[in-house]
Amino acid sequence: MRLICLNGWGGKLHDEIVPYIASSDPDILCLQEVVHTPAALEDWLSYRDHGIELPQRANFFRDVTEALPDHVAIFCPAAQGDLWHGETRYPSQWGLATFVRKSLAIIAQAQGFVHGVFSADGYGDHPRSRTAHAIRVFDFTSGQPVVIAHMHGLRDLEGKHDTPARLEQAKRLVQLVKNIAQDGDRVIVCGDFNVLPHSATFDLLNELNLVELVTTRGFADTRTSHYAKPNRYADYLLVNPAVKVDHFNVVRQPEVSDHCPLLLEFS
Repeated sequence: MRLICLNGWGGKLHDEIVPYIASSDPDILCLQEVVHTPAALEDWLSYRDHGIELPQRANFFRDVTEALPDHVAIFCPAAQGDLWHGETRYPSQWGLATFVRKSLAIIAQAQGFVHGVFSADGYGDHPRSRTAHAIRVFDFTSGQPVVIAHMHGLRDLEGKHDTPARLEQAKRLVQLVKNIAQDGDRVIVCGDFNVLPHSATFDLLNELNLVELVTTRGFADTRTSHYAKPNRYADYLLVNPAVKVDHFNVVRQPEVSDHCPLLLEFS
């Protein structure tokens, strides 16, 4: 099976990311920073916050869904806030999405907040609400289930150091996996955790008997040239011993976001 985990950066590099996803044709795609604005007629909108203005692909979720017609698409919103086209305001949902090949059977799933609660009246103050999604799918090729969970970790304006909120976030993610995993299952946990490699987050995830692949396999960072700040680790992928890793890579080219895709082929 092929899994891709990627922070989509709100679809900012739409012309690069959508063809990459379509041609990679993953069995499962875990995508963070997904924009969903059903009422928008425009392709592009702007996110505005304290003098910052960032382009957002208005219906990024729809774009990726259309690029993966053989997949079930599940959108998990964390908040609804405003995006803009000139002076026109659009209510827009923001969160993460999971795409599962239709030949796989989704036999259990759990969605929940690892930080905060759903914000219906704006994106809110930092650190903003963050959600996670876990699925248990049956792989008919191997005749076994696999549990895959991903989250977008909270962003703290003070940096990526450990905080009580980040430790609570990790505990909630562990519980989300436990809600659907059964003894003997293959388990994969991934996402944009927004923490440093030595974070206590990984000590807490050890409760699931996981090994992190980005750092243990010698990858220096998970960011592309579009990210100019220091502390270039953000994305991680962990597996338990039941997962046979056939291939793992932090994909450098093409650059489709300010994050690199994490590509795992496993059995």
